[in-house]
Amino acid sequence: MEKVKRLRSDWRFPTTLLCICGFFSTVKPLEPFLIPFLTGPDKNLTIEQVNNQIFPVWTYSYLSVLVPIFLLTDWLRYKPVIIFQCVMLFITTALMRWTEGVSAMQAMQFCYGVVTASEVAYFSYIYSVVDLKRYRKATSYSRSIQLLGYTVGSVLGQVLISLDLMSYNNIVVFTLVLTAIALLTTFFLPMPQRSMFFHRKHSGQRASNEAAKRHKDGSEDEAYKSNRSNTSVGNKGEENVQRVEENEESDETKGAGSCSQVVLQLWRDFRQCYSSRQLLYWSVWWAMATCGYNQTVNYVQVLWEHVQPSQNFSIYNGGVEATSNLLSAATAYGIGFTDVRWEQWGELALGGFSGLGAAALFLMTFTGNIWVCYSTYAIFKCLYMLLITIAMYQIAADLSMERYALVFGANNFGALLLQTIITSVVVDSGGLGLDIIPQFIIYASYFLAISVVFSVRGLFSICKAQRIKKEQLSVNRNQSESCEEHRF
Repeated sequence: MEKVKRLRSDWRFPTTLLCICGFFSTVKPLEPFLIPFLTGPDKNLTIEQVNNQIFPVWTYSYLSVLVPIFLLTDWLRYKPVIIFQCVMLFITTALMRWTEGVSAMQAMQFCYGVVTASEVAYFSYIYSVVDLKRYRKATSYSRSIQLLGYTVGSVLGQVLISLDLMSYNNIVVFTLVLTAIALLTTFFLPMPQRSMFFHRKHSGQRASNEAAKRHKDGSEDEAYKSNRSNTSVGNKGEENVQRVEENEESDETKGAGSCSQVVLQLWRDFRQCYSSRQLLYWSVWWAMATCGYNQTVNYVQVLWEHVQPSQNFSIYNGGVEATSNLLSAATAYGIGFTDVRWEQWGELALGGFSGLGAAALFLMTFTGNIWVCYSTYAIFKCLYMLLITIAMYQIAADLSMERYALVFGANNFGALLLQTIITSVVVDSGGLGLDIIPQFIIYASYFLAISVVFSVRGLFSICKAQRIKKEQLSVNRNQSESCEEHRF
């Protein structure tokens, strides 16, 4: 019994369970073949119905539930929302298997939007149950295992389809079994005793202890920087938060008054964070680029079907997704070994690489060769992962964990809001309802506009920095000459 208690109190126990849940919930063998499944004999839907009526529902659903789930996640302390996410994923997969028609598939997409919005619980849970010095490892494990799950799912789907081992319907049933394993695992997760906003006990003391631990460990990696409280943007605002919390009762449950105080404090923190011009620029790119990336990834299978409609190239979709995921992971990992002053060159890099992404999208759109289309998709995905990693690092470097979670949520909400506007105007049958080629021309032009804006901004920042440097050198030279004159 004592061994069981020690095991449950160790940081490896919740991390392992969360990784198991994350792995089985992301192994989706059918996802690279979703368009052939929906438009094939199993569902008998048309490309136009899938593109203009069904897929847009995910965007609307995601936007409508994102903020309520963000607040509920913190209030309920993560675990209930993780369980709810797996339940909704199970319902999504069941609807995909046993229902037919446009309305049923729209309901399926609504449920999947709820699943996507609930991912905030998965990414936040680990910080409430492990010590600060374990953040880096726990974060690495929980994020890497999801990427592994997506990759295994893509490879597995490719093997099952290429060797004709399972039909699409049987693959969906197999996915239900994997989802059930993930759901069962969530019930064994330890219940956190604190959360980032609603259940913060003795936060002032905890911040001091965390600072002491950080000093003792001497670690300056990215995960630690994202949790620094002493160098956060707007330290005065954070000190006010601590004073308010230290005067409040540290009860397990909070009332409605506490909820309103949390929302008010979130708004104050939001204003403090985005008062930093540097953080604002990086966040604007984050929101805009993520919007374009999501639209591209969501509708790229429709483009692939359009490029080679007469040949069954869709059997390679799983291999393409697996390859692009692995290359993206390698790109994001490799950026940690670069020695570049991103605070100076970052905005120009955002503009330049966004331009390359726009070129990849234009080539993907106008090529008639499916292999060129596959290759440029992988390049586009790698470029985005490279830049979003830099952006996340730059934003996290001077924020506490609580404020990073707030900025992370706000940036993603901005991206989703932009995505909803584009979807309703460009994609939805109630708007323009454009075909896939005009859609991708718009997405490529969108990234080209991002490239122009940030390239100009980056060049301006560099020129300004060089001018200030020259002026400082001139001042120093004059002071040196003046000292020499006085000496003689």
